[in-house]
Amino acid sequence: MSIKSDRWIRHMAEHEGMIDPFSPRQVRHVEGNPIISYGLSSYGYDIRCAGEFKVFTNVRSAIVDPKNFSEDSFVDFSGDTCIIPPNSFALARTVEYFRIPRNVLTICLGKSTYARCGIIVNVTPFEPEWEGYVTLEFSNTTPLPAKIYAHEGVAQVLFLESDEICEVSYADRGGKYQGQSGVTLPKA
Repeated sequence: MSIKSDRWIRHMAEHEGMIDPFSPRQVRHVEGNPIISYGLSSYGYDIRCAGEFKVFTNVRSAIVDPKNFSEDSFVDFSGDTCIIPPNSFALARTVEYFRIPRNVLTICLGKSTYARCGIIVNVTPFEPEWEGYVTLEFSNTTPLPAKIYAHEGVAQVLFLESDEICEVSYADRGGKYQGQSGVTLPKA
């Protein structure tokens, strides 16, 4: 298994539809203003979050249960920035839609710009033949409110290609998050 380069990622995005929309270079400024970078890097792709968020709240005193998760635990919010309360978290989805090849596994890691502020993006794999918008989780580990910027870089995806095709892919087993289109809550 080897990590894939910018050349391979560009080809797969532009000719196989693996990432849509796709930026073939690192974007660091928009209209002259500095942003947290996104786009193709040497051995990965920096993804963005869209401007739709679900911010965790304890207002309704719900119990956090991954087998029976209540939507009452979140407040929906749309905008160019999202403020995460201290010691809380928010969910968002990527701007990019992914179609992962059958012989590829990805690992999504948070960007150091956010990590250095105490904002952690959950590490997650995208399995072979998974497709959809990625639901991202941002944890604010600080005792202060934290800001997330929509349409700017939030995490990096690394692509690992296997030397053999898997026997059963995510699509084959009917994975529960296949084809997700928005911010998707936990499913049992």
